[in-house]
Amino acid sequence: MACAATSFTTLLLISSLLASPSFWVSKADQTAFPIVKGLSWTFYKSSCPKVESIIRKHLKKVFNEDIGQAAGLLRLHFHDCFVKGCDASVLLDGSASGPSEQDATPNLTLRAKAFEIINDLRERIHKECGRVVSCADIVALAARDSVFLTGGPYYDVPLGRRDGLTFATQNATIDNLPPPTSNTTFILNLLATKNLDTIDAVALSGGHTIGRGHCSSFVNRLYPTQDPTMDETFADDLKSICPSNNTNSTTVNDIRSPNKFDNNYYVDLVNRQGLFTSDQELYTDSRTREIVESFAADETLFFESFVRGMIKMGQLSLLTGKQGEIRANCSVRNSDNEYLVTVVEEEVEEVWSELK
Repeated sequence: MACAATSFTTLLLISSLLASPSFWVSKADQTAFPIVKGLSWTFYKSSCPKVESIIRKHLKKVFNEDIGQAAGLLRLHFHDCFVKGCDASVLLDGSASGPSEQDATPNLTLRAKAFEIINDLRERIHKECGRVVSCADIVALAARDSVFLTGGPYYDVPLGRRDGLTFATQNATIDNLPPPTSNTTFILNLLATKNLDTIDAVALSGGHTIGRGHCSSFVNRLYPTQDPTMDETFADDLKSICPSNNTNSTTVNDIRSPNKFDNNYYVDLVNRQGLFTSDQELYTDSRTREIVESFAADETLFFESFVRGMIKMGQLSLLTGKQGEIRANCSVRNSDNEYLVTVVEEEVEEVWSELK
């Protein structure tokens, strides 16, 4: 009886998502989703009205050359927000105070090119508007366009984030990024600490519909004993890519449409073809199975739920107003770039005074 009640409640939650317009946020419905104080749907309307077009235009060129960079940029946003909040701390290089977040084990597989793309976007935007757009906002917008330009939903992003002055310790970084070997309980518990619910957890996992995984992230499911939840043919294919438990190769996350943002990731899970333990567990676990099945059957529902989760995640532990700074170089704090300190502070304070 308890199980039936739980299933009914889950279905009600999913039905409410589909019926509610608040999970598809657009400029025509800006009050439908709560945003934290300091953010705005039109934050750069006066100071940098072309910021979004500059980002999208450049990313179209980048993705035409290498569509794989879309997944790299999306993952960068996740790894930024989950650790210290969405403050671009993941972009900072290490210093005398210690190694950067980039040096922590979960971040060693972040694409180096993703960091270059963000700084390139920052340079283009600052050339057009001056140093008024934060690196944190650029990361958030680049993630949105990585989703949209690969076939996923378009959604407006509330802006006004400021860049952090510090990076997290190695331990804090590791503690806040769930490894691909995680089970569903671990993921749900971790995301709950960030005010992300079960539907958010399943929807945000759908970001794995694009991108690649390293053998080291899933060989535990192949050797020494094969995971019984894995499809036999799929397992054989993975073994050919990763013939041993120390192979340094990669494969696509979604075997059906690896470069398209769609709901096939969930179709993979239903067919026992999820790559990581953390993926396939979502279908195995009774708490999340029906959500996976619903997303596999209804792409619109997945898109709406993903947007909801992304906007919530994109507001984790933000710096706004006069907190933090607007970096002149996304990988370096302004205080470590003495030549730019005076120029940056003058430009930023002028703009922020106008925005008050």
